[in-house]
Amino acid sequence: MFPRACLGLFFLLSPCCVWCQVDTSGVNTSGTEAATNPGGEVPMRTPPPVSGGAYSTAFASETESNYWSAGLKVSTGYTNDAEQAETLKPIGSVFYSIWPTFALNATTTRLNAFLTYDPGVTFYQSASARNQFNQNLALDFQYQLSPRVTISLEDLFWMTSNPFDQPNPLLATPVSGSVPAPELGVIAPVADQLHNAANVQLTYQIRADSMIGLGGTFTNLHYTNPAEVSGLYNSNSTGGSVFYSRRVREKHYLGVSYRYMDVLASQTGVPSSATQVQTVFLFCTLYLKPTLSLSLSGGPQHYDAAQPPLPASRSWSPLAMASLGWQGQRTSLAASYSQIVTGGGGLAGAYHLNTANASGRWQVSRTWNAGLSAGYWLYKTVTPFFFGSSSGGHTVFETATIERPLGQHLTVQVGYTAVQQLYGGIAAMSAYPNINRGFVSISYQFRKPLTR
Repeated sequence: MFPRACLGLFFLLSPCCVWCQVDTSGVNTSGTEAATNPGGEVPMRTPPPVSGGAYSTAFASETESNYWSAGLKVSTGYTNDAEQAETLKPIGSVFYSIWPTFALNATTTRLNAFLTYDPGVTFYQSASARNQFNQNLALDFQYQLSPRVTISLEDLFWMTSNPFDQPNPLLATPVSGSVPAPELGVIAPVADQLHNAANVQLTYQIRADSMIGLGGTFTNLHYTNPAEVSGLYNSNSTGGSVFYSRRVREKHYLGVSYRYMDVLASQTGVPSSATQVQTVFLFCTLYLKPTLSLSLSGGPQHYDAAQPPLPASRSWSPLAMASLGWQGQRTSLAASYSQIVTGGGGLAGAYHLNTANASGRWQVSRTWNAGLSAGYWLYKTVTPFFFGSSSGGHTVFETATIERPLGQHLTVQVGYTAVQQLYGGIAAMSAYPNINRGFVSISYQFRKPLTR
């Protein structure tokens, strides 16, 4: 499905390339307005409500490009969510993690590509049955097919038994200004899982102040051992979107978007549930400064949820979103709020979802950096009569870190993650309502420029 969506989007808009007359050389990913081109036009940005991507938490000063890097990160800490194989109850355990890290950044006047791959292994001292191999892969790709046509692709994949068990726990829950995809509804701490989220988009700047775009999304959440996640469901979703954006002034963007999402939740022995959500919303983005933006969105949603042989549930609901992104020289901040109807993410049926997420980094001094990631998710079912449907619940999480370089290649980091969850009707969560995880890590990394 995902490769077909990519090809379909490409062939739909590729004829537009022959009309392009204005040079907008350079792909802009730093959050700042690209330089004015020789023709006098300033290339438009894709506003956060329709970009489909996450806000960057890099500092404005972190602009290095065209390099490859490799390294090794070693972590140890204590967690209360390890599992005792005999009783299937959580126990506390010291853990050790080893993470080789690889990254590639390639930038030209038409291309910007960033790839990271971090395989790893985690050992638990008191729960060896939970020892695991991890995979983390992230891709952010943008290519300018012509001066006015750009294709972008983002993909995030992980294989783990704990979403926070990765080289940088701050990135476990990225902040986006777009409509949240049904990726991860409940954090199952000791369940082996595969997760993939991909977004592809093709944009065409039809005039100096107008842009249209088409997009496709795909998400998949798969629990490899259903016995570990009683009450949770595998889920996958596919969707598409189209938008029109107009630059009213140099820093003010207005637009409208239509979005369709199809979500399927399934588990062995229980009927699958399907949810279709259609959304039309207006959006406004203000670029208050070159690296500071504020976005507001709102509109109606129509959902249709079904689980044969039960009767379907259909209704209308409002969508509301707000987000903020800021990249300063020594501070970065991203925050978002959304009120939507969605499905999946490990849950059966359809839900009203309220989310609030924030992530930030601060350069406290020349040698100390601090980071914080936090969020609140509130689910309320709109399909209480579905088999396996939870009445809803909430998740609160926060991760705080502080790090200091020990030299040109060495860095030490200390951090703490806490998760509090309460959901009705999910047996797997009753044994793991709270997660507490403290860690310290030392990483070695070297970086080399790409040869041309």
